[in-house]
Amino acid sequence: MTDSTLPAPSFAGMHLIAEDAVAETSIRVAVDALETALREGLDPERETPRSRVATQAGELLIMPATRGGHSGCKLLTSTPDNARRGLPLIQGTFVLFEGPGQRPAAIIDGTALTNLRTPAVSALAVRHLLPRTAGDPMRLTVFGTGTQARAHVEAMLTLHEIREVSLVGRNSLRRDRLAARFDRTGVPVRVVDPGSSTDAVRRADIICCCTSAPTPLFDGALVKADAVVVVIGSHSPRMREVDDSLVARSHVVVESLASTLREAGDIVIPLAAGVIRKESLYPLRDVVTGRVQLPAGGPRLFKGTGMPWQDLVVGVEIYRTHLARRSPAGPSDSDPRT
Repeated sequence: MTDSTLPAPSFAGMHLIAEDAVAETSIRVAVDALETALREGLDPERETPRSRVATQAGELLIMPATRGGHSGCKLLTSTPDNARRGLPLIQGTFVLFEGPGQRPAAIIDGTALTNLRTPAVSALAVRHLLPRTAGDPMRLTVFGTGTQARAHVEAMLTLHEIREVSLVGRNSLRRDRLAARFDRTGVPVRVVDPGSSTDAVRRADIICCCTSAPTPLFDGALVKADAVVVVIGSHSPRMREVDDSLVARSHVVVESLASTLREAGDIVIPLAAGVIRKESLYPLRDVVTGRVQLPAGGPRLFKGTGMPWQDLVVGVEIYRTHLARRSPAGPSDSDPRT
């Protein structure tokens, strides 16, 4: 059979899942799916790492993963000059394959997927890092004014009883716009300049760092001894959002040791300085599955950089929700994805 007589590839039945459809999958469903994957034996240490290709305008990131009957790959571009173009720093798409024939099943908006996956991983960590005594309404402080900051506020408001939110950011216009989004929640939202963030840090029960800052955002000595700190702003070994003081005081939980040592400046830099040892890091999988118990006393810090397996797990849930909502019968009341 010659090339001209080969059957043309068929994309019949392939689903295009845009941002509004991704939003149909709840943060709780995404968090539960990630937890289930870890409890069922997924080992992040064995997962394929993301790779990078330098481009004329920035980087192309390639993030493949496979689990059970599904495989997928997220392709992202990172373009530093996009801010002046009015475009997102990160843009991309996720391609999902399924079944024994590995047919192309869906193309998912990669940015929307990332904006669900990242806070879902953070929320999974918070679920297991919060002290067992935590029960009263909590104070949340979020550094950043971008999409991830918004997504982390939304996730924490959905999953926890929050009494107050403090938004810390340099851009007052973006900070105020973000605060206005949460007016309808009934939770008080304070806007804070970074130079005046001492009180917001000192009082917080949960702190989420969602910035591209290359240097620490606050004095780690201010963080309460029973606080949880989530650090997700960068995946560069040369950038960090938290200082040596906080890392030294904290029980540090990471997505995987391998990815952390490759990409997490918040941990790589203190390791190189002798502030902490690699042996003192706790893999999130071990915490979630109960293989290890975090010691009492001291803040609990989670560092995430994002891993391909997380995109696949959440991408499959997005795909399932998309199919369920568009089936002739529609989603049932018992459907856990609704």
